[in-house]
Amino acid sequence: MTKDDPIFEPLTFRSLTVKNRIFRSNISGRFDNEDGSLTQTRINWECRFAAGGAGAVISSYVPVRMDGRIIAGYATIHRDDFIPAWAKLGEAVRAHGARYILQLSHSGRQMDLPGVHNMQRASPSPTSAPETLHGFLTQAMSTGQVRQMVRDFARAAWRAREAGLDGIELHAANGYLFTQFLSSAINDRKDAYGGGLRNRARFLLEVIAAIRETVGREFHLQVKLSATDHNNVIPWEGRGNTVADTIKVAQWCEAMGADALHISTGSLFPHPLNPPGDLPLDLLAIAYDAMISSGIHGFRNFLLFRYPALRPIFRWIWFRMKAGRPVQGVGLDEARMIREAVTIPVISTGGWQSATAIRDALTKVDAVSIARSLVANPDLPQHWAAGNDLPPRPCTYCNKCLVGAPKLPMGCHELSRFPSRESMIDQLMEVYATKPVLRIPEAR
Repeated sequence: MTKDDPIFEPLTFRSLTVKNRIFRSNISGRFDNEDGSLTQTRINWECRFAAGGAGAVISSYVPVRMDGRIIAGYATIHRDDFIPAWAKLGEAVRAHGARYILQLSHSGRQMDLPGVHNMQRASPSPTSAPETLHGFLTQAMSTGQVRQMVRDFARAAWRAREAGLDGIELHAANGYLFTQFLSSAINDRKDAYGGGLRNRARFLLEVIAAIRETVGREFHLQVKLSATDHNNVIPWEGRGNTVADTIKVAQWCEAMGADALHISTGSLFPHPLNPPGDLPLDLLAIAYDAMISSGIHGFRNFLLFRYPALRPIFRWIWFRMKAGRPVQGVGLDEARMIREAVTIPVISTGGWQSATAIRDALTKVDAVSIARSLVANPDLPQHWAAGNDLPPRPCTYCNKCLVGAPKLPMGCHELSRFPSRESMIDQLMEVYATKPVLRIPEAR
């Protein structure tokens, strides 16, 4: 059934070929060690999607420095001695015929849970302007610190290349550090990294240039961008960058040496439009309690989640942006506009699940990336190859996997999709089957 199906046509970039048009988008759980080293659990997780038929797996958020973590338990690539483990992961994914692209990131002012390494939040903006949703206090980066961050990204890209991975993605979307510099609603610097759009894009463009100088032109590099900020989740905040702004940034990225663009939306994560779908407030109240003391708005938010009488306020704030918008392909029109303005491939993310919808999207963009629908059905491409439009038990877009991530094992938590609670738990536990060899530590 794959003959002449655009979903299963290979996609050739300048220096990389992917066997089909399906990318597993960045998503992960707290699978790794406190020092940032990765584990067998992460390898099991990534191989789940490679074995299921995805053409490429984009890693979860991987910080280039320890202070750039959003939460403990996520692997980093801030040390040279981590290279062999990342090489092992890349080999494991390629054994299933998929490519592995490492997403290089730094959180800046945004995080999920504070830890020993990420208490102090770097930001382009001064301390007087805390992060607006949770109220995390920030410290503005000096010019010297920005330039050091550029070097840190370049060194991380070198480690990815030395590990033999298939490429890297710069996470310049969804509210992380690059977004904070790019956004007109967040960046209020007065130096060369603030002001007009070109200055706000300077940090990202300098990172691309430094990476190209460090690893050369033959190592695949793509950039993930939010097409539109939609920063006014808090109604009195500024809207931020428009798709016209992002088209210019996309063209500059291409000129600096980017091989592809991955298009999302929103100036924070999670965002009403990313990921699209529901927001389970009962589970959110359970998962959010650790945030109460982490930001100056944490307790306010918790009250809105926790008490049913206050939830209509939160629902109006959060869901007003969703009105009239689809769940599947929520950002396709903006991705198409960017694709028409550049010559490099464009990947669209946003609720993709139906083969019919994806085939239509591939007339406008070059590929799609999927997270939650693949979490629900890692073998989703095999269902399409068999001629099905949807799997028997499709993703419900409930977003329980997202909301529970800080506390619960990553995986599908929608009980209605399973014959029993035990089978749901079995699915969640599969990736933890590492069978370590126990031994007594030797005396020092």
